[in-house]
Amino acid sequence: GSRPPIQRIADTVVSYFIPVILAIAILAFIVWYVVIGNTFLFAFSTLISILVIACPCALGLATPTAVTVGIGRGAELGILIKNGEALEISEKLTTIVFDKTGTLTKGKPEVTDTLAIGLDENSLLSLAAGVEKNSQHPLAEAIVKKAQERGLMLRESVHFDTLGGKGVVAEVDGREVLIGNRTLLKEHKIAYAPEQEEQILKLEHEGKTVILIAFEGVLQGIIAIADALKDTTQQAIAAFKKEKLAVVMITGDNQRTAAAIARQIGIEHVLAEVLPQDKANAVKRLQEQGQKVAFVGDGINDAPAMAQADVGIAIGSGTDVAIESGEIVLMKDDLLDAVAALQLSRKVMQRIKQNLFWAFAYNAALIPVAAGVLYPLFGITFKPELAGFAMAMSSVTVVTLSLLLKKYMPPAQASHHT
Repeated sequence: GSRPPIQRIADTVVSYFIPVILAIAILAFIVWYVVIGNTFLFAFSTLISILVIACPCALGLATPTAVTVGIGRGAELGILIKNGEALEISEKLTTIVFDKTGTLTKGKPEVTDTLAIGLDENSLLSLAAGVEKNSQHPLAEAIVKKAQERGLMLRESVHFDTLGGKGVVAEVDGREVLIGNRTLLKEHKIAYAPEQEEQILKLEHEGKTVILIAFEGVLQGIIAIADALKDTTQQAIAAFKKEKLAVVMITGDNQRTAAAIARQIGIEHVLAEVLPQDKANAVKRLQEQGQKVAFVGDGINDAPAMAQADVGIAIGSGTDVAIESGEIVLMKDDLLDAVAALQLSRKVMQRIKQNLFWAFAYNAALIPVAAGVLYPLFGITFKPELAGFAMAMSSVTVVTLSLLLKKYMPPAQASHHT
């Protein structure tokens, strides 16, 4: 029931169109009957033909039919478009902003590398997991999950303690085991070789979080954890660029990790170390620069940014509040559907414009004929019954063009399905 702004343009045009047509019809009658002195029947037929052809029903149908069919087609493709306005704004977008965790990435950190130094890899993992099973942290859960996948026995640990922002410490087999970041090792005066520092930096440049494991005053191993990208992320970002949109990634990660992930995906603009509550402000700043912004997200803290953006796109696997805030909801957890939503919106808008063109074209071409401009030279008149046929044809053309949208397959999804 919502009306896209283009519908309002059509409504405004109709409000001028009707008086103009009435004036033309009456003028044609006066010219033929009073000025030229033709028969009353001829003059009256002219008046009726003009009114019948100009009946603006095709103009009234142009927008709602395309919007209805377009939104229905979106639903079939797993794209829920909540209002007509979202379709029109989608066509004007210049920038698309992505939340990183859970949108570009799977939101489930996984262990990617284990580098054992003082002991073998499995012993390192079972030791680390034995300590980390006491922690609720997502990174700790990733280590435990990796050890379980390999079917390793988790070592027993006691005296577990969390050191905020640095890591954890516990006792295993009477030895104090430290698991955490550089700061933790520095505090305990545990040094390590330059080549190990190189390995750590290399992993960080790959966009991974590095966890160090040490006991007996020596670095025993390095575990790298990354939040894997969704399978279609790179494809989707390339497709958005093809659609001439500036792509921005927003994340709370540190600059080095964020830049590394953005490089992998192919995103040049990165807003790193952004606190969840500042996402909406970041969107607002882009809008103040004159950008039309879409925000794609999935989490509770994405809702304000979605509401601030010109169009909010919610991933269907996300939280209810995000889905409620988005004008467009993707039923599947696939970013290519976000591209498809944009392509569908553009297609619907293109179809509305074609519909409006044809609705006007019929009138523009046939009203002069109905008014009798060809009669003096060629003896051609336009009978009221033919005018009725032409009026019906303009409506049929518009509805047919709209119904063709049912067959539309956005290129982003077509490439995905083949």
